[in-house]
Amino acid sequence: MSNMSNDTNKMKLAIIGVGLIGGSLGLCLKDKLGDDIYITGLCRTQKSMDRAVALGAVDYASADIEKVVGGADIVFLSPPVLQIVPMVEKILPYLKKGCILTDAGSTKGYIWQHLQKILPKDIYYIAGHPMTGREKSGVDAAMKDLFVGKAYVIVEDTGAPPEAHKKLMSVLKYTGANFTTLDIRKHDRCASVISHVPHVTAAALVTLLNRSGDDRESCIKLIGGGFRDTTRIASSNADMWADICMTNGEAITNDLRQLQDLLGEVIVAIEHHDRQTVHDYFAASKQLRDKLLLDASKKFDPN
Repeated sequence: MSNMSNDTNKMKLAIIGVGLIGGSLGLCLKDKLGDDIYITGLCRTQKSMDRAVALGAVDYASADIEKVVGGADIVFLSPPVLQIVPMVEKILPYLKKGCILTDAGSTKGYIWQHLQKILPKDIYYIAGHPMTGREKSGVDAAMKDLFVGKAYVIVEDTGAPPEAHKKLMSVLKYTGANFTTLDIRKHDRCASVISHVPHVTAAALVTLLNRSGDDRESCIKLIGGGFRDTTRIASSNADMWADICMTNGEAITNDLRQLQDLLGEVIVAIEHHDRQTVHDYFAASKQLRDKLLLDASKKFDPN
C-alpha cells in the first residue's frame, strides 16, 4: 500500500468497494487527473488492497474506514445495494462537513428511503447509476474506459445543493459517460425494464436449458452465438442481482408479470397456428429494436 497523502489542496475521493465499477472509476480518474486527485479505497481483503494499488485504481487502500473516508470530498459507494445503507452508517462519524456521497447502485428508491433518515444536513447524497458493466467482477476486471459512451443517471431529487452537484460533476465528467437525469421512482421503473428484467430472463433461459432433461447434453452441443448473446448477462454477480431484486421488487415483479402475459399471448398464437400474429410479433419487435439502437447510437449506449 502507498502512504496516505498530506496534500490538503488535492481533490480527495474515497471509493467504497474497489471492484469492477469502483475500480474502473479509479483507473479513469487517475488516468485523466493524475496527481491532481488523491484516491483511497476500502477493500475487504489484503489481496484486494494490493491489487487495487498495483493496478493504479487507488493511491491508498485499507480496511480501516476512518483512514479511507477521513477528509474525503467525495465518497463513491460501490458495494452490493443492500450493503450501501449499512456502510453509510459506519462511515458517517468520519465524514467531514460538505462531503458528497454518491453511489453506483442499480436501485435508488430503497437507498434514499433509508439514507434520508440518517444523513445530517451538511452531508449530501447525490444518487448515481452508471449503466455499464461486464460479466466479470472484481478490480482485475476494471477498465479505465468502462464508462465511455454509456448512460450515467444522476438523480437530482435528494436535496443536495447545486454547488454539490457542480463539484461532483466536475469529477465524473472525466468518465466520458453520457449523463442524464431522472427522478427516483422513474429511474427504478426504467431500470427494471431495460436492465433488471433482462437479467432475470437471461438467467431463466439458462435454467430452462439446464431443465431440458434427457435432451440437456444434446442441447449443449448446439449452443451457438444466439444463445451466448441472449444469455451473456446471466454470468453477472449473483449477490448484486439478488440485492437488486430485493430492493426494486415492485417494479421488477410488475414487469415480469407483463412479460408473462406477453409470452402467454405468443403461446396462444402458436397453439392456434396463427402465423400472422406470430409474424407481427417478430416484425414489430425487430422494427422497434432497430429504431431504438439507431436512436441510442445518436444519444448514448444504455448498456
